[in-house]
Amino acid sequence: MRISEGVEWAAHCCLLLDWMGVDEPVATARLAAGYGLPPAYLNKQLQPLVRAGVLASTPGKRGGFRLARSLEDITLMDVLAAIEGPDEAFQCDEIRKNGVWAELPESAFRAPCAVDTAMRAAELEWRRALASKTLASVQADAELQAPYLRRQVQEWYAEHYPPRTP
Repeated sequence: MRISEGVEWAAHCCLLLDWMGVDEPVATARLAAGYGLPPAYLNKQLQPLVRAGVLASTPGKRGGFRLARSLEDITLMDVLAAIEGPDEAFQCDEIRKNGVWAELPESAFRAPCAVDTAMRAAELEWRRALASKTLASVQADAELQAPYLRRQVQEWYAEHYPPRTP
């Protein structure tokens, strides 16, 4: 299983929106510039976050995205589920009903497969870990690694994409 890069872009953009420190919606082109992405691609990645209530979207010339909730109220699981959907990663295909065991009666397969049980338990642990990690804590970790990150983001955007005038 590979998590799509959309999860990474979505989480980064949530952090970026907070670091930018603006009270108005941020245009997709402006957000995309920070990561060198095509705006249309980023817009497509962020729409599921709007549907999930993580971001709010404002249409129009002065539109864009803003956080719908604080980073303290957004978990990595929220971002993952918004982008990847709610389906479990592991899907048991009951391959044990083939080959050597193909002739066994259906009753031989009433108990869940041990591989299925182990994979589901591991995925549940992983999802719980993601649900316990907020974007605020991810942001704090990032700022420990790069103490001037917020200021660098704000300065870069002020230089390359000055705030809109009314």
